Amino acid sequence: MLLLPADVLRPRRPDDHFAGEARAAREAGLDVALIDHDALTTGGGAVGALARVPEPTTERAAIYRGWMMRSEQYEQFAQALARRNILLLTSPEQYRQAHELPGWYAALADVTPASAWTSGDTPDGFARACTDLGPGPAVLRDYTKSMKHYWREAAFIPDLADRDAAWAVAQRFRQLRDDDFTGGFVLRRFERFVSAEVRTWWVNGVCRLIGPHPDTPHDDPRVEMDLTDAEPLVAALRLPFVTVDFALRDDGVWRVIEIGDGQVSDRPTTISPENFIANITGTGS
Repeated sequence: MLLLPADVLRPRRPDDHFAGEARAAREAGLDVALIDHDALTTGGGAVGALARVPEPTTERAAIYRGWMMRSEQYEQFAQALARRNILLLTSPEQYRQAHELPGWYAALADVTPASAWTSGDTPDGFARACTDLGPGPAVLRDYTKSMKHYWREAAFIPDLADRDAAWAVAQRFRQLRDDDFTGGFVLRRFERFVSAEVRTWWVNGVCRLIGPHPDTPHDDPRVEMDLTDAEPLVAALRLPFVTVDFALRDDGVWRVIEIGDGQVSDRPTTISPENFIANITGTGS
């Protein structure tokens, strides 16, 4: 079963952003059910969010494809589905591990920029993270997201040794993230990349699809990618469905920029819904 967010104004239809995936899933023979994402994430509760999800008579497995939710919201979502005899293939623990950087960083430390993070948003915690990472340039984010579109004011820190300037960037980041701020500040060592990001899709530790990043959907990623170093590390996470974003560093080494839960990772417009669904569900010929 594929679970998708319903259109806010037309709740019997999937959200327009995921309508293509709904159509492709049905054509591939999958059952599709719609959830009320707003009810799930803005206080309506997980039970109300599932009003349009039929309750099967026997246990069914499901994959969610939709908008991002906090780890605690996903847990409530999974519990409410389980009470209806529907089990998400990605458990709440697995979702948090893929969705939040501290969950996957240690396993991928050799192939991703060095990082340090805080729990919460206090100045003292931020100062300790600066010390842990050491002086030099860094990129700021929280456990789930950066503000890279505000690069100079809320993402890039030229030198962590300049604590006042670094804290100013952190304060602006915190202001922009507002209620969406998740977990704490994450400082990542700045590395110089010479390619657009490439988004790869992995099912049970196997890379099933390679394409552009949704932010740069027309940048052709069909290049010689060497996944030799990353492949066993991603497989060792034992996560059922994740995305791994790569970029080429200026020394010719492919580096992991981000891991995300595949259920809430956006699909670039240049990958067709049919190709996508066939690859992530194994329904292709």
